[in-house]
Amino acid sequence: MAIVTPLKTAAEQQLVQQYADSKAELPGGPAVRKLREDAFAGFEAKGLPHRRLESWRYTDLRTLLREARPLAGGAAVTAAVKARLAALKLDGLRLVLVDGIFAPELSTLDAIPEGVSVQSLAEALVSPREDLTRILAGPTVGHDDMGLALNTALMRDGVFIEIAEGVALDERIVIVALASGEAERAVFHRSVVLAGKGTKGTIVEVSEAAGNAAQQINGAIVFETGDESEIQHVRIVTRQQAATVEVQSLLATVGAHAKFDSFALICNAGTVRQQHFVRYAGEHTEIGLRGVNLINKAQHSDVTLIVDHEVPHGTSRELFKTIAGGEATGVFQGKVIVRKYAQKTDGGMRSNALLLNDGASMYNKPELEIFADDVVCGHGATVAQIDGDQLFYLMARGLPRPQAEALVLQAFAGEAVEFITDEDVRDLVIGEVESWLKAREAASEVSTV
Repeated sequence: MAIVTPLKTAAEQQLVQQYADSKAELPGGPAVRKLREDAFAGFEAKGLPHRRLESWRYTDLRTLLREARPLAGGAAVTAAVKARLAALKLDGLRLVLVDGIFAPELSTLDAIPEGVSVQSLAEALVSPREDLTRILAGPTVGHDDMGLALNTALMRDGVFIEIAEGVALDERIVIVALASGEAERAVFHRSVVLAGKGTKGTIVEVSEAAGNAAQQINGAIVFETGDESEIQHVRIVTRQQAATVEVQSLLATVGAHAKFDSFALICNAGTVRQQHFVRYAGEHTEIGLRGVNLINKAQHSDVTLIVDHEVPHGTSRELFKTIAGGEATGVFQGKVIVRKYAQKTDGGMRSNALLLNDGASMYNKPELEIFADDVVCGHGATVAQIDGDQLFYLMARGLPRPQAEALVLQAFAGEAVEFITDEDVRDLVIGEVESWLKAREAASEVSTV
């Protein structure tokens, strides 16, 4: 039988060469090097994700990445980077990554509270701790994803945060990932948050561009939270160049009697793929995954998630709202797995989208895989236009159509935003939503003149 060897694209060939050239200098001891080699071997065998793979059907990375940009090798702390940081109005323990490299001089390390330790991922990768590779790997449900495999192989830096048992954070931790944008680069970073038993806190991720050059960004964050913990995670991806391609992965393993909530806002970005791989490690745990995607022009937002109920008495809620205009494309692929022994599981998954014109599109693919018989699970997906009755009601009271539409859209997005418990973070997200809607409103008013 003949052996068929698939042809590699130019980008895949460049990635192979980049890994060969850089693997000796990438941080990590023998165990981490083995983790990298195994991950890259998987990528080399399968290549970039493409539309023939069911989980990447609507976001063909092989087509999107015609060329692999040079790997970012250092943090370019430019005036634009400093200006972007100054404009970010969010207090707390600020940890800054520039082009994927931890920048302690831009971070507020003097504000680290008692019971919290912070180091760069590069430092953690060379530590002798025996559980490091297990932590980095995250839930097993994401191990066959080639986007994540590339991150594992090429991750250069990030932050490694440990929160001691019983610590309740008074201030949020803010991880700011900025692309300097001086030149087109490929950025690979990963951060880790280990939260001990009974911890409480909010972790915020902000991903923005400070410059004008498009980037190829592959980021990941790993959460491992202990029993009885309450952790909220918020990610904001905005102010990216139109040609930027960004893959962001969330890997979470959550203990018993715990609560983990994650929210993501995508707006003013190019092509963004959000991946959620979440595993229940203990009973009587609640997990919520929510988000708002605001896309216009030729932007593309893909939300793909796998929630793995391995144990009984787990509750999961997924709610994602998408507003698409122009020729934008929205994608939601959600899978909830209920294992054989995960009785008394309560799962609810919903994706709602509003298309603002005929050129916009939305793809929904919710799935349930249930192997237990005593569960309550459901899913739903809707795609619609703005409700004409709601518009009529507002316009009959004197509001111009653009303002009436903005109010309807804000209320539509607000259903997901309201689950953010940190008021300052919620206000920041609402502000970003309002800014996006005002820009659209202004554009609508100009087009009608």
